[in-house]
Amino acid sequence: MGAGVQRVQPGPGQESVWDYPRPPALQRSDEHVEVVLGGVVIADTRAALRILETSHPPTYYLPVADFRAGSLRPAQGSSFCEWKGAASYVDLLGGEAVAPRAGWFYPAPTAAYAGLRDHVALYPGAVDRCTVDGEAVRPQPGDFYGGWVTDRVVGPFKGEPGTRFW
Repeated sequence: MGAGVQRVQPGPGQESVWDYPRPPALQRSDEHVEVVLGGVVIADTRAALRILETSHPPTYYLPVADFRAGSLRPAQGSSFCEWKGAASYVDLLGGEAVAPRAGWFYPAPTAAYAGLRDHVALYPGAVDRCTVDGEAVRPQPGDFYGGWVTDRVVGPFKGEPGTRFW
């Protein structure tokens, strides 16, 4: 952690992102996850995967099969994660809304993250609403990261001012 940054002590039922490992952990979740875009539910699942990485709120990966038909469209570009491999992007579509390059997936994830195959992560700030067990998700601070902030996790989080070199 950066100088002067204090870890928030988790309360009952909470997790500190500073207890998450590096390299990140892949964890199955049976929480009810819902994504709304353009006033339409585009994803609804109880079979999400969470990536838990030091200093980051969880990133939720949702099964492609649990997205509404027609809500995912291939998008240009790619990126690379040192842990998970090469990522491809998708536009999200719901109602009359389009969220360009708001989702990503790993077509051929590394062996340690093979469970991510056929799952899509998305930026919660790019859609109308994401919920986890009925709680509205807040996007991870910054414009690069895709973490989902709920009352379950405490920080401070990478992406907040002054965290660039954590």
